[in-house]
Amino acid sequence: MPQLPILSGRILIKIFIRIGYIIVNTKGSHVRLHHVARRPITIPSYKTISRGLLRQILRQADILPAEFLKMFK
Repeated sequence: MPQLPILSGRILIKIFIRIGYIIVNTKGSHVRLHHVARRPITIPSYKTISRGLLRQILRQADILPAEFLKMFK
Protein backbone atom coordinates (compact mmCIF):
# COMPACT_ATOMS: atom_id res chain seq x y z
CA MET A 1 0.00 0.00 0.00
CA PRO A 2 1.38 3.46 -0.86
CA GLN A 3 2.25 5.73 2.05
CA LEU A 4 -0.23 8.51 2.71
CA PRO A 5 1.09 12.06 3.13
CA ILE A 6 0.81 14.10 6.32
CA LEU A 7 -1.49 17.01 5.46
CA SER A 8 -3.07 19.97 7.20
CA GLY A 9 -6.80 19.98 7.80
CA ARG A 10 -7.33 22.93 5.46
CA ILE A 11 -5.60 21.19 2.55
CA LEU A 12 -7.59 18.01 3.18
CA ILE A 13 -10.86 19.98 3.23
CA LYS A 14 -9.93 21.62 -0.10
CA ILE A 15 -9.22 18.19 -1.62
CA PHE A 16 -12.60 16.86 -0.51
CA ILE A 17 -14.34 19.97 -1.89
CA ARG A 18 -12.66 19.25 -5.26
CA ILE A 19 -14.04 15.69 -5.06
CA GLY A 20 -17.57 17.09 -4.69
CA TYR A 21 -18.15 17.44 -0.96
CA ILE A 22 -19.92 20.53 0.41
CA ILE A 23 -19.23 22.19 3.77
CA VAL A 24 -22.42 21.82 5.80
CA ASN A 25 -21.41 22.78 9.32
CA THR A 26 -18.41 24.09 11.22
CA LYS A 27 -18.20 23.71 14.97
CA GLY A 28 -15.02 24.51 16.83
CA SER A 29 -12.09 23.00 14.98
CA HIS A 30 -14.15 20.42 13.05
CA VAL A 31 -15.75 20.77 9.62
CA ARG A 32 -18.68 18.58 8.53
CA LEU A 33 -18.81 17.74 4.80
CA HIS A 34 -21.62 16.10 2.83
CA HIS A 35 -21.65 14.49 -0.62
CA VAL A 36 -24.65 13.41 -2.67
CA ALA A 37 -23.41 9.87 -3.39
CA ARG A 38 -21.08 9.25 -0.43
CA ARG A 39 -21.28 9.19 3.35
CA PRO A 40 -20.84 12.45 5.28
CA ILE A 41 -17.47 12.99 6.94
CA THR A 42 -16.01 15.21 9.64
CA ILE A 43 -12.51 16.64 9.21
CA PRO A 44 -10.63 18.41 12.00
CA SER A 45 -8.92 21.60 10.87
CA TYR A 46 -5.67 20.80 12.68
CA LYS A 47 -2.24 21.93 11.50
CA THR A 48 -1.26 18.32 10.82
CA ILE A 49 -3.44 15.26 10.29
CA SER A 50 -1.64 12.00 10.93
CA ARG A 51 -1.60 9.15 8.44
CA GLY A 52 -3.78 7.03 10.72
CA LEU A 53 -6.47 9.71 11.01
CA LEU A 54 -6.32 10.32 7.25
CA ARG A 55 -6.79 6.59 6.67
CA GLN A 56 -9.86 6.62 8.95
CA ILE A 57 -11.35 9.62 7.11
CA LEU A 58 -10.79 7.91 3.76
CA ARG A 59 -12.42 4.75 5.09
CA GLN A 60 -15.48 6.79 6.16
CA ALA A 61 -15.68 8.34 2.69
CA ASP A 62 -15.25 4.93 0.96
CA ILE A 63 -12.12 6.11 -0.87
CA LEU A 64 -9.14 3.81 -1.31
CA PRO A 65 -5.72 5.26 -0.35
CA ALA A 66 -4.38 4.67 -3.89
CA GLU A 67 -7.43 6.46 -5.35
CA PHE A 68 -6.87 9.37 -2.95
CA LEU A 69 -3.21 9.67 -3.95
CA LYS A 70 -4.24 9.95 -7.62
CA MET A 71 -6.65 12.78 -6.71
CA PHE A 72 -4.04 14.44 -4.49
CA LYS A 73 -1.42 14.76 -7.25
